[in-house]
Amino acid sequence: MPKRGLHIAVERFPIAGRFVISRGAKTEAIVVVATLNEGDVRGRGECVPYARYGESTESVVAQIEAQRSAIEAGAGRDDLQKALAAGAARNALDCAFWDLEAKRSGIRAFERAGLAAPAPVITAYTLSLDTPKAMARAAKSAARPLLKLKLGGDGDAERLAAIRAAVPDAALIADANEAWSPENLAANLAACAAHGIALIEQPLPAGHDAILADISHSVPLCADESLHDRADLAALRGRYDAINIKLDKAGGLTEALALTDEAARLGFEIMIGCMVATSLAMAPALLLAGRAQYVDLDGPLLLARDRPDGLVYDGSWVHPPAPALWG
Repeated sequence: MPKRGLHIAVERFPIAGRFVISRGAKTEAIVVVATLNEGDVRGRGECVPYARYGESTESVVAQIEAQRSAIEAGAGRDDLQKALAAGAARNALDCAFWDLEAKRSGIRAFERAGLAAPAPVITAYTLSLDTPKAMARAAKSAARPLLKLKLGGDGDAERLAAIRAAVPDAALIADANEAWSPENLAANLAACAAHGIALIEQPLPAGHDAILADISHSVPLCADESLHDRADLAALRGRYDAINIKLDKAGGLTEALALTDEAARLGFEIMIGCMVATSLAMAPALLLAGRAQYVDLDGPLLLARDRPDGLVYDGSWVHPPAPALWG
């Protein structure tokens, strides 16, 4: 077997405009790409370091670098599950291994994972947090069947009313990003019900969401920041109806596959989500889309430019990756 090498790169992709959620705004996506080489065969994985989870570009690069000697000595994907905790660094390496294995064997990643061939799916399209009027205008301009609305707590009832009036037929997901409080929770839940919201993501801060078990709600609740990997599932039962699986949180496709199985067994609905990143980060997540009730893999649509050989987006339909991209 050819000697294995590891290359780490930090790359920046401008966002089209600004991406705004309750925690702040950004104008570029900073990603870390791990590339594994065995002779002429190359496997890549992309991750997004996320400050909310105590990560930085520097810390993620350092975590990947710390695995260099083991990887170059022959450590594999299974070894990563013990060597690194769930998070962005393990995601980049795990997905790079999946890509390398697929290209080395000539067997697509979905086949190696025992999954059906991925098919085109409809992805949500995210609207940044803004004033009710601006969000309504953006919703109408987007003209998409499934919209994900970034909310901020105060004024969310007005935002929802304005958006629903602008797009009466669209399916809507409300994403509070932990911005609601026990004081405005009931009113915001009622507003979501009144305006036909299909799903509510992470209304309360992670670690402060136990009261959800005692709150009556007609709109399903989805855990995002409260859910990383399988270890979190037990605490979410009774609080949430669905979970948002992101490879950057789970630490790669390997854990995400197991997490999907366990969550389905426990009766959770599943959303496959993403950070703002390129098609290279979306590609492995698309393998799970066929098992999800909601797909939110619009990261490249929010960028001013994507990678060469990126995913094909036809309106809200996203198509499976070509081997030149990943897997």
